[in-house]
Amino acid sequence: MNPYDPEHAPLPWDWLALDEQERIRQAEAFHVQVGIALPKLKAHAMFHSVVEKQIAENLAPVVRAMTRLSGEGLSRHEALHAIAFALAGHLNALFKAQGAAADSQLAYAEALDKLTARNWRTGGQGA
Repeated sequence: MNPYDPEHAPLPWDWLALDEQERIRQAEAFHVQVGIALPKLKAHAMFHSVVEKQIAENLAPVVRAMTRLSGEGLSRHEALHAIAFALAGHLNALFKAQGAAADSQLAYAEALDKLTARNWRTGGQGA
């Protein structure tokens, strides 16, 4: 597999063949290599890893969001961050036990379906 670059989708079978720690390591390595300083690099890389895995697994709401956000002008890397922000909200709801897991999955899909480049740029935050 080529080194990870969030501007280019990894081949799904290559990404899924890596163990989770290697996916995270590759996302960390990318950010270090290009000089993006992050206060919580491991957490940031973990979100990259999870969203890339969801795309590789063809999780429909995530794939739809990536396609829409890219079509609206976000770079692939920016779109990953926008999706990761929605994922963080999903995980926060799960940790706070705000409803059943199935309800939370539906809420995640709905958040992704509402996500646009415009609302990400005006109200989103880095993942």
